[in-house]
Amino acid sequence: MDDSAGLLARKLAPRLALLRAVASETHVTRVAELLGVPQPTVSRWLAKLSADLGTPVVVRSGRGIRLTRAGELLAEAAGHALAALEPGCRRALDEADPERGLVALAFLHTLGGVQVPELLRGFRAQRPSVRFTLAQAPSATILSQLRSGVVDLGLTSPMPTDVADLRSAPLFEQPLVVAVATGHRLARRKVIRLAELADEQFVGLEPGFGLRLLTDELCAAAGFVPKLAFAGQETDTVRGMVAAELGIAVVPASDGTPPPGVVEITLSPRSARTIGVVWLAGRPMTSAVRAFRDFAIATRPRPSTGRPPATLGPQPRL
Repeated sequence: MDDSAGLLARKLAPRLALLRAVASETHVTRVAELLGVPQPTVSRWLAKLSADLGTPVVVRSGRGIRLTRAGELLAEAAGHALAALEPGCRRALDEADPERGLVALAFLHTLGGVQVPELLRGFRAQRPSVRFTLAQAPSATILSQLRSGVVDLGLTSPMPTDVADLRSAPLFEQPLVVAVATGHRLARRKVIRLAELADEQFVGLEPGFGLRLLTDELCAAAGFVPKLAFAGQETDTVRGMVAAELGIAVVPASDGTPPPGVVEITLSPRSARTIGVVWLAGRPMTSAVRAFRDFAIATRPRPSTGRPPATLGPQPRL
């Protein structure tokens, strides 16, 4: 597009609806009624557009008006432009509507079986037209996706602390247990101290996962570095390796009964991880995203093996 055509397009953009209306109506009065503006305003717009173009866009036709050939070409272009613009406007309005918007949510793999589906079911019961895009990822990836704008909200653990660009609010706790094979020498124990496991072979998640970081921190506090025999990306895989007697693992307590071949032993002192909702500070939220975040905080979902935190500390800055 040369400079003169670009200038004309910029001047034409605010008058697209005018040209389309003139193409379908032959009277300035009806055009003004369609656009919701005074009749003299329509006349001035048509005169200004003709002046910008250098040739008339309308001519008199009996008691009304009709488009010239130049006006017809512009009206055709205006129709195409509005046809492309209007669906985008509908999507933008849907995005701004708390009843119809889109929420991009990322969450830990361990939350996909019960916690996230239950949370979504409760929210959709109130706002059935809100749509979701869902992504499962380790904690570090979730925080990266929040910062890059790929997702609106994250459900993760550990929650970021002393980070200026992120805000968070706790939702519930997941007790941590030691998973061992049913044939393991410790399988009959009900409670165990982590320090007793210093000589055991561990299986766990790869670096970058919040559970891996928490396991390393708990073992360090107990005075040892875990000997990691295998590392995976999902707790279901980790439990499968435990059942195959490839090692023991620190995992969130199962929802219901542990999988076949696995026994879960309570840690002493009790250990748990806090799951929270995280968002980027300072980024404007759509109504749907804000509604879902506030719903999650207000309802604080209760998985069968978890419980809401006893204290929430300082209230999150919403």
